[in-house]
Amino acid sequence: MSWDVQFRHGVWLPQAGWWLDAHRPVARSFVSHAHSDHVARHREILCSAGTARLMRARLPAARVEHVLPFGQPERLAAAITVTLHPAGHIFGSAQCLLAHDRHGTLLYTGDFKLRPGLSAEPCATPPADVLIMETTFGRPGYVFPPAESVLADIAEFCRQTVADGTTPVLFGYSLGKSQELLQGLASAQLPVMLHPQTYKLTRVYEELGLKFPPYRVFDAAEIAGHVVICPPQSGRSVFLQGIPRRRTAAVTGWALDAGAVYRYQCDVVFPLSDHADFPGLLAFVDRVRPRLVYTLHGFAQEFARTLRARGFEAWALGAPNQLDLGLADGSGGIDR
Repeated sequence: MSWDVQFRHGVWLPQAGWWLDAHRPVARSFVSHAHSDHVARHREILCSAGTARLMRARLPAARVEHVLPFGQPERLAAAITVTLHPAGHIFGSAQCLLAHDRHGTLLYTGDFKLRPGLSAEPCATPPADVLIMETTFGRPGYVFPPAESVLADIAEFCRQTVADGTTPVLFGYSLGKSQELLQGLASAQLPVMLHPQTYKLTRVYEELGLKFPPYRVFDAAEIAGHVVICPPQSGRSVFLQGIPRRRTAAVTGWALDAGAVYRYQCDVVFPLSDHADFPGLLAFVDRVRPRLVYTLHGFAQEFARTLRARGFEAWALGAPNQLDLGLADGSGGIDR
């Protein structure tokens, strides 16, 4: 007998009686991290201390919280223990490793990246029999340049924009990407203003023990000479209208896509992501050494085919895998 893995608005494990990153409110769910597409008003949650604190800031509600430190096994249900491991995605992001007396081990990654970040715990790669992994960038074309060089390019963009008498505006999610940018801009030695929501979450990061270069909340009256970090905005947004002379940059892994500048309505794009790229996904599987892999999100079907071509049993959750039978070489395919 093996793990029963079901997918409907999140991953459901009936043998454990828990959901994994349920998209809708449920009785009990593991929450891998505090991004809005991974949280809901569940009655009972299992998460890391960092995620619990960030959830209280983003989604305050009455709920039962089971907060576990990384690396400490706890009994979850009859015959099942759970251990949380860092995922490297944003601060507090966690993978969930379940061990069953008869079924073996199952690792659920949530969103993750192997690249060491500037504002997240380093990603762990515990071995497991069954792996459920996110595959956002699961196509071979998604190979990110070194983060250090991208951050250097962003710093140079900011310096040059300020020198031109214009305000550099960096688009990044208020939780995770913005804190990475703030840390990465330390070498530029430019004053930084944060969007109010970004400012609020950065203060929570500091409560959790992280330290950042100097920053202040956005003030249009004193914007001259500052870098502004904010969530992605439409050019017609009230916030951007308060910055009349600006150059905008989207910081995202999707910067590798043709037309990304138009998609994000900005002047330039930089390929920096808090997800693993294609080589990172492959390296993660090689380190975990599972006998069975389930893929989720992004290019899940394509990456499952890639893994099958490399000798793994791999299937995309919530996708019509029967259409992929016989197409494991990854060349062509019905969905291309």
